[in-house]
Amino acid sequence: MLVRHSFIFSLCQLLLALALFIANWPASARTLSDTEKSVRAIVSGIVSYTRWPALSDQPRLCIFRSSRFVYALSNDAPPALPYTPVIVNNQSEALSVTCDAIYFGDESSSAQLELIDKYQGRPLLLIAEQNPECLIGSAFCLIINDHSVRFSVNLDALSRSGVRVNPDVLMLARNKKHE
Repeated sequence: MLVRHSFIFSLCQLLLALALFIANWPASARTLSDTEKSVRAIVSGIVSYTRWPALSDQPRLCIFRSSRFVYALSNDAPPALPYTPVIVNNQSEALSVTCDAIYFGDESSSAQLELIDKYQGRPLLLIAEQNPECLIGSAFCLIINDHSVRFSVNLDALSRSGVRVNPDVLMLARNKKHE
């Protein structure tokens, strides 16, 4: 009798696990929108053309959960990412992970500066999603319109970042053809 109840209980667990897997399957298998693909391509391009002075492995990109593009930037789908994505919820998590690059979502420019100050002395690439003026805070700022994604560069922030970016990427920021 005990064996029978154990078998039924195990069968119920298996069916529940299968139901949960099927319920979550469409979310994990979703395709990226054109805007998500563009954001992923631009961020991947910026990271792949950036050099850190003493980094021997892939850079660790901390992505704030407030970003509209967390899924696109952290998804394992091909093409392979030139960075290791780490999702963070707040500044303290970003500090404890020791990021090589940070992708800000809706964090304000002042919040970006506050985190940058806490990383003082470490090479750090900074990319912002919601900083259209790109005057303070991040070195790279995405400009996301309805169906186009461009980026601008804050050369002052980039010069203080401690990383080196290929000059061709900087030229792309001036050229609107990279949309």
